[in-house]
Amino acid sequence: MTSAGDTLPENAAQENTVRVRLDVAYDGGAFSGWAAQPDRRTVAGVLTAALERLLGPVRGLTAAGRTDAGVHATGQVCHVDVPADRWASLADTVVRRLAALLPDDVRVTAATEVPAAFDARFSALSRRYAYRVSDAPYGVSPLRRHDTLAWPRPLDLTALRAACPGLRGEHDFAAYCKRKEQGTTVRAITHLDWHREPDGVLVATVEADAFCQAMVRSLVGALLAVGDGRRPVEWPASLLARTERANEVNVAPPHGLTLVAVTYPNDVAGLAARAELTRRRRA
Repeated sequence: MTSAGDTLPENAAQENTVRVRLDVAYDGGAFSGWAAQPDRRTVAGVLTAALERLLGPVRGLTAAGRTDAGVHATGQVCHVDVPADRWASLADTVVRRLAALLPDDVRVTAATEVPAAFDARFSALSRRYAYRVSDAPYGVSPLRRHDTLAWPRPLDLTALRAACPGLRGEHDFAAYCKRKEQGTTVRAITHLDWHREPDGVLVATVEADAFCQAMVRSLVGALLAVGDGRRPVEWPASLLARTERANEVNVAPPHGLTLVAVTYPNDVAGLAARAELTRRRRA
């Protein structure tokens, strides 16, 4: 078995395996993130163990986004190569059987055979995250305390929304990222906005082709400083001129963040072309 997160070469889908797309939801509170780590409880580690109990040796478990410790998901997508004979006999019952094997804080909501060209990470067109914040005087509703941040000051929705347009589009988000050696911090944000739910909770929604590590939580941290009046509306966009991480930006806590959706091309040719393009960009 390859380590969780490794991606097999495009020609590695052999006759005795099939590629399966898994749609996954989890409460990230008790996980040390997605990626498998020695002696740490991770989503990939727990999911791999359940898959191997059910289907035998699996290879190349790869997620659309490696969420950080404490971050949740309702729309995570991953792929894995599984033995073809086991899949043929269990395909119709995989979701139900995995529910019996997985802990209560992670669920596979769908399992679908896909073409070998499908790559959960590199074929993705976009990822969408939501960040929930309560500025109510009492804090957070007890039933939502695990996925909503309590903010100690009132937040101005108009100011929050006014600060968003300057961050949309393709920019170098070095000020908002943990830079990785040989990695790019250029990203294209296609959607960034805030709204209030009927219960008063503020929700930031952000969508992009991809994100750097801690980028979404850094953006939220900067916007919250605008929303409570500590920074002017223009401040978050002004940081895009930086070439290094902006230390004055506070990274919002992980528990308010949820990966809610990943989008892909609709056809095999599109999947392969998107994966090739993404790999070139990352290189």
